[in-house]
Amino acid sequence: MATPASSAPYGGAATTLKWPSSSWSEGVRTRRLALLLQYEGTAYHGWQRQRCGSTIQATLEAAMCKLQPGFQEVVTASGRTDTGVHAVGQVAHVDVTSPIPDHRWPKALNGCLPPDIRVLAARTVSSHWHACFSARWRRYRYLLYDNPVPNLFLRATSWHRYSTTLNERRMAAALQPLLGYHDLRAFQRAGSSRLHARTTVQAVDVHRWGDVVAVDVQCSGFLYGMMRLLVGQLVAVGEGRLPVCAFEQRWRLGKREEVQEAAPPQGLCFMGVGYEPVLFSAPAPWPWGQLGVG
Repeated sequence: MATPASSAPYGGAATTLKWPSSSWSEGVRTRRLALLLQYEGTAYHGWQRQRCGSTIQATLEAAMCKLQPGFQEVVTASGRTDTGVHAVGQVAHVDVTSPIPDHRWPKALNGCLPPDIRVLAARTVSSHWHACFSARWRRYRYLLYDNPVPNLFLRATSWHRYSTTLNERRMAAALQPLLGYHDLRAFQRAGSSRLHARTTVQAVDVHRWGDVVAVDVQCSGFLYGMMRLLVGQLVAVGEGRLPVCAFEQRWRLGKREEVQEAAPPQGLCFMGVGYEPVLFSAPAPWPWGQLGVG
């Protein structure tokens, strides 16, 4: 991939921006804050707030309420991760009135958050900047562990899948035709609100590090459930159950009915999101940043 995932920019240290005129309302100074986040998604029902179940968004908004009484804004992410999915380079934005300076927001929020959600950095941005709509790309990584003996310390961050050793070269070959602008409805779960299933795949990679195989995909935008369905098919390729040509035929012809197995959520991690200009830069932690894949 073009940029090593272990040091990829997530969005830079930025030049301090002037307050936009629209940030003043009834004498209250409001500004938009961009946040660089990491979270272990095991205990959460995904990003988006729900009526039942703990979510990343609701937990962050509860922390904001402790720091800013009367807080009623929404914390908006660059991409909504599903139940059990992790993130090392998530970026979100929120409008605040608190006078807390940018460099103190991470410590202040982390003091109100559970230990499986961390704020790494905060930057004031333009009121027109949007964590989702201003993004140029997103990157996900999926970790597979194919040793016959499960690894206790990777069980929460990888899919232990062993019937035979995965052939990562075949998997990489299967991914290459995905590069470019395509209709990928075969890798979209039911229930999506998108009007179409077209997206631009910008970079792909499959890399082995010992008993761990990492699958990296960078897109302009991901479809609902896309990465887990794609990895489920790639595993069939790596195990020799699905020819490379059949993998390509399924997505080119939009054969969603033939894409049955989805990889479980714990192996999936949101690695980062790109903006122009760059907002943040931070190394990915182990095991996500250990592989040197990019």
